[in-house]
Amino acid sequence: MRRRGSAILFVVIEYQGPEERAYLVGVPMAGDSSVEASALLAELRALTETLGLETVGQELAPVREVTSRYYLGSGKAQEIAARAADVGADVIVFDQELSPSQQRNWEKLCERSVTDRQGIILEIFAERAHTREAHLQVELARMEYNLPRLTSAWSHLSRQRGGRRGTRGEGETQLEVDRRTIQQRIATVKRELLDVGSQRSTMRHQREKLPVPTGSIVGYTNAGKSCLLRALTGSDVLVADKLFATLDPATRRLELEGGQEVLLTDTVGFIRRLPHGLVDAFRSTLEETLYAAFLIHVIDASDPSARAHAVTTHAVLDEIGSNSKPTITVLNKIDRLTNAARRDVGIDFPDGIEVSAVTGEGLDTLRVAITKTVASTYSRIEVELPHSRYDLAALIHRTGHVISERYSDLAVCILADVPRRTEQMIEEFRTP
Repeated sequence: MRRRGSAILFVVIEYQGPEERAYLVGVPMAGDSSVEASALLAELRALTETLGLETVGQELAPVREVTSRYYLGSGKAQEIAARAADVGADVIVFDQELSPSQQRNWEKLCERSVTDRQGIILEIFAERAHTREAHLQVELARMEYNLPRLTSAWSHLSRQRGGRRGTRGEGETQLEVDRRTIQQRIATVKRELLDVGSQRSTMRHQREKLPVPTGSIVGYTNAGKSCLLRALTGSDVLVADKLFATLDPATRRLELEGGQEVLLTDTVGFIRRLPHGLVDAFRSTLEETLYAAFLIHVIDASDPSARAHAVTTHAVLDEIGSNSKPTITVLNKIDRLTNAARRDVGIDFPDGIEVSAVTGEGLDTLRVAITKTVASTYSRIEVELPHSRYDLAALIHRTGHVISERYSDLAVCILADVPRRTEQMIEEFRTP
């Protein structure tokens, strides 16, 4: 373990040297279907390849009863260790979460690095974080994940000293120092995140002062959320066909028919078995969905696990309290499907809007759906404005849906559906 500035690097726990070859182990539990188990293993492979590791072998190791030593039985553990050695793997990656002691036992058994899905996702997030908030969130999640795994970093020093009652080995002393240092850094990062959260709250309040409705784009990782945001708004957000391509939320302005504007925010992608530390660490980012007027749930229609991905997304939204908002379901990447596959996905998601962010198919239909969804949260007003207050007329056009508009020599009479903030501004005009 070493320090760089205020950051703490977990050298012993993270990968040692140029480890590029991974052996993957899927661990389906009793009752898991073979299809689901294979899909999770394929997803684990995509995660490791996203991190730059080459998969040199993989297997499914069903478990009937979890053991405290290796999670699997001892015999199966020895078989996996032998196969990983045969293919020259540098690291073994488990799809299930390993406890710190199980991870240490595996590393002693196979004499190579061992990690799990949580560790891989944390490393990917660490590589993809760009803003200060994302860096802090990832650092917090990594420290909380690695803190109970520190013991192995100094155990070799403890074994070199005597074990008389009342004495402490050099390793134990260093372990306590490092644990205290990390705990202090965790407290510091949490305070810094509160400050960043306050800044985000200020920005959110500034947006709320503008009578422009807001929507959040949510969905499974690599479902095409950023690509859809770019296609709808013409923005320059990063688009890449890989897991967790973007972690930082991006907000862009979308102009609908009639000049009405909507602010759309892209959010971090969800994934099955998302580490709880990341759900907590990224809560401030995901809370953007709490303040949105509606959600756009993007599903990769070409993925065989689309239904499971949708369930995962709803579970995370429910956990953060956003699952009850008006939601538009978007079946993206429809251009990759055959006609028969389109019919099947239409049965699975009868309310879904079929689109292709790449070809533009279905985007007009989606814009109409956004307009209707926004209008459903509006209030109907009828106001007569003097020509000197055409700024308010323009505001109604920009933020609401104008039903009728009549001009006279002295005023303009507008019947429209508008958001609450616009209604308040009109009421202020009516009550000098």
